[in-house]
Amino acid sequence: MKTFHLLRQALLPILVLLLAHSFAAAQSLSNGTPAVTTSDGVRLYVRVAGEGRPCVFVHGGPGAGAAVQETLAGPLLEQHFQMIYLDQRGSGRSASAPDGAYGLPRLVQDLEELRQQLHLDKWVLLSHSFGGLIATAYARQYPQHTLGLVLSNSILNLPASMESLATNGYALLPAATRPPLDPTAPLPQRFGMVMALLNQQHLMDRLMYTSDSTAARVAREMRRQPATNHDFAASLYRPGVIDGYLEDFTAATPGLKMPVLVLPGQADAVTGPQHEGFRFAKQQVVVLPGRHNGLLENQPAIGAALTRFVRQLPR
Repeated sequence: MKTFHLLRQALLPILVLLLAHSFAAAQSLSNGTPAVTTSDGVRLYVRVAGEGRPCVFVHGGPGAGAAVQETLAGPLLEQHFQMIYLDQRGSGRSASAPDGAYGLPRLVQDLEELRQQLHLDKWVLLSHSFGGLIATAYARQYPQHTLGLVLSNSILNLPASMESLATNGYALLPAATRPPLDPTAPLPQRFGMVMALLNQQHLMDRLMYTSDSTAARVAREMRRQPATNHDFAASLYRPGVIDGYLEDFTAATPGLKMPVLVLPGQADAVTGPQHEGFRFAKQQVVVLPGRHNGLLENQPAIGAALTRFVRQLPR
C-alpha cells in the first residue's frame, strides 16, 4: 500500500506533462469512424483507415491517446495494415470510466469488445511504450484472436522501465543543477524526483526524440488537438488500478506463439534494454537507431520491417 501511495504522490504532478511526449477479414471492415461503446457504457474514440490486415494501435502514455501517431505515423502504417486507431478509456478523445475502472483487465476487455463490435476474427496489435503491457496482456488472454504483435519501443516490465528512466534521466541533468540521489530510496520516489527535474529544465525531449524537429512536429500536432481527456493517467496510480500493470510480462513471452516484431530503439532510455529478455516463440527483433519514438523517426526502416513481417503472417 505504501508503494501505491508513493507512486501516486510522485507521479501525478507530472503525468499530464508526459502525455505530450509520449484492427472477420480485413475486407469486411470499412474505413471511417465507427461508433463504439463498451459494455459498461464508456464511449471510445475509434477511427479506421488504410488497407490490409486489421491492426489496432495500442497507445502509450499512460493515457496519451493515439492522435500523434495517427497523424504523423498513419500514412506509413496504413500502407501495411488497415489501422484501427483507438483512444483508451479516459484518454485523448474518449470518455472517462464513470466508476474509475482503469485496471488492466478492463483495458484488455475494451480491446476484446472493440474486436467483437468490428466483427473481426483476428487482428494484429501494434503497441507503443506503455501500450506494450496492454497488448501483451490481451495476446496472453486471447491468443486465438491475435494474428501477431508489433512492439514499438514497448514496455513489458513497468518497474524496469521506471528504473531505466530514473537512472538515465538523472545522468542527463546538468551536474550543477541536480541534487544528490539516494540509490536506496524507493523507486517511485527517485523516479518522481528525476521526472520533475527533467520537466522543470525542459529536458524530456532529449529522452524522447533524437531530433529537435521531431519534438517540434509533435508539439505542433498536440496544439492542433482539442482538449484531451487525462483521467486514465490521473487514476492509474491508485491502489487497485496499478496492480496489474506492475506484472513483468517478459515472463509470459515464451508462451505466446503468434509472430512478433520487436522494434526497440538503440538509445531508448525510457524503455531500457528489456527487449533483450523477450523470448517470444516467433519473434523478430529489429533494433533501430534513436530513442523512444521510432514510429516517428525511423519510418523507412520500420516500413521495411513491417513489409517482411506482414509477409510472414498466417493466411
